[in-house]
Amino acid sequence: MKDFQKAVIFLPDGMADDPLPELGGLTPLEYARTPAMDSIAARGVNGTFRTLPPGLPTSSDVANMSVLGFQPESNYPGRGPIEAASQGIELADDDVAWRCNLVYVSPDNVLRDYSAGHLTDADSAVLMDALKREFDSGDVTFHHGVSYRNLLVLHGKRFSDRIAYQKPDSSQDMPVAELKLKPLDDSPEAAYTVKFLEDLSLRAAKFLSAHPLNAQKSAPANWIWPWSPGYRPRMRMFSERYAGRTGAVISAVDVIKGLGKCSGMEVIDVPGATGFLDTNYAGKVDAALRAIEKFDLVYVHVEAIDECSHLGDLKLKLRAIEDFDARIVAPILRALEGKNCNFAVLPDHPVPIRLRKHTTTPVPLAICGPRFAPDQVMKFSETLAPTGSLGLLKKEELVRKLLELPCPEPPSPPCTKP
Repeated sequence: MKDFQKAVIFLPDGMADDPLPELGGLTPLEYARTPAMDSIAARGVNGTFRTLPPGLPTSSDVANMSVLGFQPESNYPGRGPIEAASQGIELADDDVAWRCNLVYVSPDNVLRDYSAGHLTDADSAVLMDALKREFDSGDVTFHHGVSYRNLLVLHGKRFSDRIAYQKPDSSQDMPVAELKLKPLDDSPEAAYTVKFLEDLSLRAAKFLSAHPLNAQKSAPANWIWPWSPGYRPRMRMFSERYAGRTGAVISAVDVIKGLGKCSGMEVIDVPGATGFLDTNYAGKVDAALRAIEKFDLVYVHVEAIDECSHLGDLKLKLRAIEDFDARIVAPILRALEGKNCNFAVLPDHPVPIRLRKHTTTPVPLAICGPRFAPDQVMKFSETLAPTGSLGLLKKEELVRKLLELPCPEPPSPPCTKP
């Protein structure tokens, strides 16, 4: 085994929040019982991390790229092509890949549910297969992902990725007429792309509304929602960026798996990982413990907290946070006690339960390990983390601290080793 420093990053997607009156002025993280995450904060150093740089979408792909130090400011490809990489879809040079949610639009043409009632993966597969048979052509192909999270790919030079879009999970309860795609330039390709997708969406809505699988559902998957387009990613490899170190990602969702594949990290599939509260927590723990024997950094991502936040369900969010702490963080910490491993915990972005969408506030961060001298913070929280000794981190600083690598040369901002 190599003598390189080992590290685990725990990533509870969308966990950060705002203080809530019904929780006595605490955030859900502060209110929930989280002894394992608190132990990382108490045994180590605390601070914040800027995951959503100005001028970029407030989405999980951008945020997780930032946490891993992949610097989306300079090479963000769009969510569509990242998830296409996860699915093994080979994009041609002129293919434009789009994330394509199956959503529920109410009879009064309002986007009511970005996930169509958290569509089951089995039902999603049936609907996406039906869309493929009905609409696939030389211009467009549909691809099933996980649950409501699917893809479409536009083929040919007549299409463009220079399109303004609205994230569906940030646009719930808004009229569809206010959420239309718009060209970002005056090119004929951008104008044609908007017209093509508007027409396709209307035809797909009519088709999905008549599908028997959607009958009698309170939130039928009756609309497609293309967003975050881009061309084939060209990202720097993890091992090249971090002096030959290796990494692995464990997640249920294509956006995280895609980032792993695009950067040369090992992508570990866990049977029963669903991206929601019923995910296979034990399987993720086992996968992480096996991975840390082989790889230098293991990235353990759990989606459920983000989904509960977008639902606006406080009770479920509290349950998801406590499940993450007890069923992911605690058993991994126990198993690796005394194994000379560094640990970090941080969300990728906030999703305030009141807003049900992402915000750009820097997220709380805690790091512990044999060579990190503890600061005064004793609990992991949005309020206490900024008072710790780490300060505000960004770009490659987190991963370099965890792997105990020298700081990058300018023009990257300076940082200090632990």
